[in-house]
Amino acid sequence: MKKRVVVTGLGAVTPLGNSVEETWKKIVEGQSGVGPLTRRNAEKFPVKVAAEATEFDPTDFMDKRDARRMDRFTQFAVAASIMAVKDANLEITEEIAPRVGVWIGSGIGGMDTHEEQFRIFEEKGVRRVSPFFVPMMIPDMASGQVSITLGARGMNSCTVTACASGANSIGDAFKVIQRGDADVMVTGGTEAPITDMALAGFCQAGALSTNPDPNTASRPFDKNRSGFIIGEGAGILVLEEYEFAKKRGAKIYAEIVGYGATGDAYHITQPAPGGEGGARAMRQAVEDSGLAPEDISYINAHGTSTDFNDKFETAAIKAVFNEHAYKIPVSSTKSMTGHLLGAAGGIEAIFSVKAIQENILPPTINYETPDEECDLDYVPNKARQAEVKAVLSNSLGFGGHNASLVFKKIEE
Repeated sequence: MKKRVVVTGLGAVTPLGNSVEETWKKIVEGQSGVGPLTRRNAEKFPVKVAAEATEFDPTDFMDKRDARRMDRFTQFAVAASIMAVKDANLEITEEIAPRVGVWIGSGIGGMDTHEEQFRIFEEKGVRRVSPFFVPMMIPDMASGQVSITLGARGMNSCTVTACASGANSIGDAFKVIQRGDADVMVTGGTEAPITDMALAGFCQAGALSTNPDPNTASRPFDKNRSGFIIGEGAGILVLEEYEFAKKRGAKIYAEIVGYGATGDAYHITQPAPGGEGGARAMRQAVEDSGLAPEDISYINAHGTSTDFNDKFETAAIKAVFNEHAYKIPVSSTKSMTGHLLGAAGGIEAIFSVKAIQENILPPTINYETPDEECDLDYVPNKARQAEVKAVLSNSLGFGGHNASLVFKKIEE
């Protein structure tokens, strides 16, 4: 018999703030976290804006020595995980530690460390390369360091599926608890991709918007969209087996009930025509949840503000929900956070849970000019009060990775 799994803790570092509370407040207000590109020399790139976690200080969460031995993406994960576990009021004792796992995804890992250490190697030779280079760079080290920091000794893993990494990690962690292999999983995604080579690569791929205005550059589903805005941060959830959470008196935000994951088998960067692979992931997630398509109250879209994604994700939603698609509010919070790549699914799962908790639909800001191929209700520009019983959250990644999650209001 499948075990029920609930969300009991949330933690986030985002371009909108260093907590879930600050980030969610600004999301509801329709504020943008996009600003001038400062982490790299903007003169080198056609891109002039980014969604940076400008106020993040790792020493608020760890000592300076430990921080120096972690790439920025790992620092984000450790900080967000500490916040999530504190929010869950969870004490990881010796007794429960073997049943507490960590599963945190990252799309590209420690690129900042890789670039920095390569420059040192080129200029000063092998003897000056840091002995911490490899453990700082590899994508699984966020999960590893969180496990060490928390003392969590259960399953420890990392999913690397580009921009679907965070959502896949949450789905995979959900299944670990559902089948009985853990009582608690600390899970989500983290990313720190604002580096020279990441920017150069995405620029050359034509994926990033060159709109220099931070206030209007990210405009998902709008006819005049021109590419995504690169962002950074982490979103972490504490998932618990329902009876375990109930026994310890945990507060419960929502229940996670569905997970779908598919592959396009089509192209390294472009989604399959009509969003066929994404549609299958959504359909799987809804079927796994035991809900009817009509039970979905809101969809947190991948919604990157790129031509292919927005058009094909819209087509996929219509393929899954048919005429009901026009009755489901759909929004892209990337209009405010930018695109956090492997962390996107983590923070968007948090927004999905908060939407359920507070019965608020986050807006898609900068929506001005309708696109005839994107013709759904995108909750334009202002948040909306509505009863939110169940949410579908989508994440789609390079390589044809598609992941969908379903959360719903808890029924005791």
